[in-house]
Amino acid sequence: MRRTLRWLLSLAVLIGTAGVGGASSAGAATATAPDIKDRILAIKGMSIAEDKKVHGYRYFVLHYKQPVDHRHPEKGTFTQRLSLLHKSDDRPTVFFTSGYELDTKPSRSEPTQLVDGNQVSLEYRYFTPSRPKPADWSKLDIWQAASDQHRIYRALKKIYSSRWIATGASKGGMTATYYRRFYPHDMDGTVAYVAPNDVNNDEDSAYYRFFGHVGSAQCRDRLNAAQREIFKRRGELVGRYKKWAAKKHATFKLIGNADKAFEIVAQDLVWGFWQYHLEKKECGDVPSPKASTAELWKWADEIGGWDAGTDQGLKPFTPYYYQAGTQLGSPDYESPVLNDLRRYPGLNVPRTYVPRSIPMTFDKKAMRDVDGWVRHRSSQMLFVYGQNDPWRAEPFEVGKGARDAHVYVAPEQNHGAEISTLRGGDRDAATAAVLKWAGVKSTSAQRPERKTAHDKLLDRDTTRREHRPLLP
Repeated sequence: MRRTLRWLLSLAVLIGTAGVGGASSAGAATATAPDIKDRILAIKGMSIAEDKKVHGYRYFVLHYKQPVDHRHPEKGTFTQRLSLLHKSDDRPTVFFTSGYELDTKPSRSEPTQLVDGNQVSLEYRYFTPSRPKPADWSKLDIWQAASDQHRIYRALKKIYSSRWIATGASKGGMTATYYRRFYPHDMDGTVAYVAPNDVNNDEDSAYYRFFGHVGSAQCRDRLNAAQREIFKRRGELVGRYKKWAAKKHATFKLIGNADKAFEIVAQDLVWGFWQYHLEKKECGDVPSPKASTAELWKWADEIGGWDAGTDQGLKPFTPYYYQAGTQLGSPDYESPVLNDLRRYPGLNVPRTYVPRSIPMTFDKKAMRDVDGWVRHRSSQMLFVYGQNDPWRAEPFEVGKGARDAHVYVAPEQNHGAEISTLRGGDRDAATAAVLKWAGVKSTSAQRPERKTAHDKLLDRDTTRREHRPLLP
């Protein structure tokens, strides 16, 4: 279940310093309108932590006071962090969330580039620093998080009265979908990228079928052979892992010991390869079973990240594991090719990664409710998946009753699939849908391969290669 999030598709990038056009629309005050900063500060509960101009936008990092429990707002509040790329109050606004922590480096999601609009980016509740003190974990659920978005939308809609599009990738795509389910009239459209949909948490056969057919047989065999060899050299590699951890002051208290942590990381290597890498470009780099232990260690670190098994690597993602073990579900996939080498079957489940002091009870109805709504009652929704992404094994689908709702698959793509990676006809149709929902007329500048005027810093390749636990 522990799938790496070295890439959030949070679309976070380095801040640039030189503008590239559109600077006149970045929020300067006029004789008749107050400065955007003053309008933001007029919102009750909103404060500004950062304010700067960046690449034709005014960029803010904001703090907003939210109820811990939206059903009982009188029972306490917490401060939630968000950011705002302000272009113009008459442009469409994209509401983005990664489903995790907020990356405070300004960036534009693909829908923001397509519609040339503003972007609000929200940190998911209970990811630090947006966590109540003390933390009542029972208030971390998909309805409460959707209600966070609803309150922020209502507050900012007073400024940004044009159309709104919700978006996110992976857990962010799930978040955008849940928001639409609970508040279906807030957004004019929803674009959910690579969003898993685990309707029945006790049934994982789709993942076994996926790994039996993904890519070519040659690449699958090469990956399986490398992974098996890593398990065969467990003694050498665990010894190296202990020395590495001691040097970095890393610990294994949550999982139990270095041997268990080794198995957790090593058993996800094939999953990690297909999630973040492309067969044609990188399968040739997979080491052979004859490779040195040093080569195998290095490859495993690049694919899975040895720090993903440590307390320090796991702790920031406690909110995700809690949700996976209470509502979202998780693919408890264990590769059959490792059955004779695995020592800890059943270890790779959400409960392993959440401190025992936090109680967890799974709600089987939550995902069934969302799935049924998407299939039969949703509208103005767009789902994009990568063909070779393991998380596509259990996707969202639209059926009878859904209106103006679409699912597209990008050929040979991974967890970084976007509209721009779809085939021509699908790409044009998906782009047209987003522009229609945003109320933007299509121009050559908004073709999906070009989007708006490209900004090399704000619109960089956003696949992140940080060593983090393997997550959606």
